Amino acid sequence: MALSFSKLLTITIAMVILCHHGNGEKLHQTTLVFFMQDVAKGPNATVSPVIGISGKVWSYNTFGTIFVVDDPITLAPNRNSTPVGRVQGLLTASSLDGSNVSVMVSIVFTNLQYNGSTLEIQGISRQLEDYREVAVVSGTGRFRFARGYATFETLSYDPATTYSLIRLSITLLEA
Repeated sequence: MALSFSKLLTITIAMVILCHHGNGEKLHQTTLVFFMQDVAKGPNATVSPVIGISGKVWSYNTFGTIFVVDDPITLAPNRNSTPVGRVQGLLTASSLDGSNVSVMVSIVFTNLQYNGSTLEIQGISRQLEDYREVAVVSGTGRFRFARGYATFETLSYDPATTYSLIRLSITLLEA
């Protein structure tokens, strides 16, 4: 007895749906809130330009400038509060008018129950806005297969020291 293509296709789709939803677990939302301590210049800089377009000033609003970042993250806004890990990766001024930065960073956890785990964040940060949203695209360890979104909210900026305090809120869907 030969199955027709349409019956075989229907059975295949049904099996995929059952396998995907077979465990019956509901997803729940988890939100983590941390604080990034960012310094753009000086001997303690945690973000720095590494390359840009020849003949142009390397800055956050100059198209083509690429930065490396290694910002500490803490549990509370105070610089001396409990460290949780670091935000490490690349930022690229990716729009001609300088309004957008492409973000490709890892949150590397070094403390608490997430020690050794990472979250991978990617997206466009509209840098002229105080509140920016990017995607959580994956993770490792405790956050393996993570998905969700992260927001960066600038709470304060001191131009004299180039110190920024940024609230990092991470919302994840988990089984």
